[in-house]
Amino acid sequence: MTRIPTEPGTTEDRPATDDALTPPVVTPKNPLDAYFKISARGSTLATELRGGVTTFMAMAYIVLLNPIILSGADVNGVKLDHSALTTATALAAAVTTILMGVVGNVPLALAAGLSVSGAISALVVPHTTWPQAFGLCVIYGLLIVLLVVSGLREKIMNGIPLPLKHAITIGIGLFVAIIGLYKAGFVHTGGPTPLSLGPFGELAGWPVLIFALTLLTIFVLLARNVRGAILIGIAGGTVLAMIVNAVADLPAKTWANSAPVWPGSPVAAPDFSLFGHVDLFGAFTGKGMGAISASVAVFTLVLAGFFDAMATIIGVGTEAGLADKKGRMPGLSKALFIDGAGGAVGGVVGASGQTVFVESATGVGDGARTGLASTVTGLFFAAMLFFSPIAGIVPVEVAAAALVVIGSMMMSQARHIDWSDREVAIPAFLTCVLMPFTYSITAGVAAGVIAYTVIKAGTGKWREPGPLMWILTAVFVVYFALDPVKAWLGVH
Repeated sequence: MTRIPTEPGTTEDRPATDDALTPPVVTPKNPLDAYFKISARGSTLATELRGGVTTFMAMAYIVLLNPIILSGADVNGVKLDHSALTTATALAAAVTTILMGVVGNVPLALAAGLSVSGAISALVVPHTTWPQAFGLCVIYGLLIVLLVVSGLREKIMNGIPLPLKHAITIGIGLFVAIIGLYKAGFVHTGGPTPLSLGPFGELAGWPVLIFALTLLTIFVLLARNVRGAILIGIAGGTVLAMIVNAVADLPAKTWANSAPVWPGSPVAAPDFSLFGHVDLFGAFTGKGMGAISASVAVFTLVLAGFFDAMATIIGVGTEAGLADKKGRMPGLSKALFIDGAGGAVGGVVGASGQTVFVESATGVGDGARTGLASTVTGLFFAAMLFFSPIAGIVPVEVAAAALVVIGSMMMSQARHIDWSDREVAIPAFLTCVLMPFTYSITAGVAAGVIAYTVIKAGTGKWREPGPLMWILTAVFVVYFALDPVKAWLGVH
């Protein structure tokens, strides 16, 4: 028998099992308590409110960073408006996070996934228009929903080797980091070497110095386990940038985006101009990427969004004490469904796909156990709709530091790969390095899948990858051979 807490100061004898955790029988204190099962999960109203605020502080940086990632020009030279991107990012995060809280009743918050936004940004610039890119987000989100509803998620999880899943996360982290280093001016292109430190092999200018100081500050805060370290670092870096800009009287062109100056008013009406900015199937036509390239892009987005979300949901759920020894968690299907729907919501709103953030663990660490915490986080994102001018103060160089930090966090997956086993180490290596080196998530995933199946076949283990991996290999071979295939088919 196991002594299970029911209410503070009381326990109840109940057989211990490996089944999904059953909430202890308690009498709800009020309708809110009854709906969210606050007392049943051993929490309190104050704890849930505090956990929701903590999670928001830990991930509020996405309102600043996502517009930066999506600020490139599409194939027609069109750039998205920064204020509209800020509104879209806050709106999508608010809607999906509140849904996760109210419907899923788990302490998980969603926002624009940096890996998804990075993939969309990389895909847009040379190949598609923004409406087409957001259309791919809608499609990938709907596909994840179908995978969840059909029960195929388990087959997919079992079909792709675990080391490759970890390698994909590492590669995306490196990809996100190189974006941050490039946007900050720390890494430069166009010189005598493919990449260099600054424009001529050395750092130059106040903005890149402020980037370095912001980055080091965040790393120190993280090492000291300070909650909201990323947000605190961005806020401190922005204040420093404003002071330096005013004292040194720097020209506006010194900064990558705009000079860090206080706006006339911190409050502004939301800009919903990107809402519905979607061309659902345009990327599959001759005016877009083409059917094959667009299909591979959608698959890449599914990988970037689905598997990370699965691991995050289980990981945070386990940390919150909501999962059993087998990783099963109450509301898992609902959580996965909402996460998949988040991809579609983000595409329609114009903020790229929404996914569960690992920063949700900060709220759980503060005691959050129910969806009330997520609802609180979502309401804070909703409030950001009216404070977009404040987000515009943050210079690119300061916000880019958080991208490098997130990249470093994603590198922790490397500990799960057996680097002494060359059959998995080589595909994992190719997956990791080709994403940043080619500036393409798709290329990294494709190389890893192909290398894995070919190596297994070459060592006489061709059955081991399974049918799914061989199908994916065939798709990615076509992806790499797309140019000669087009020439053979007479496609221009």
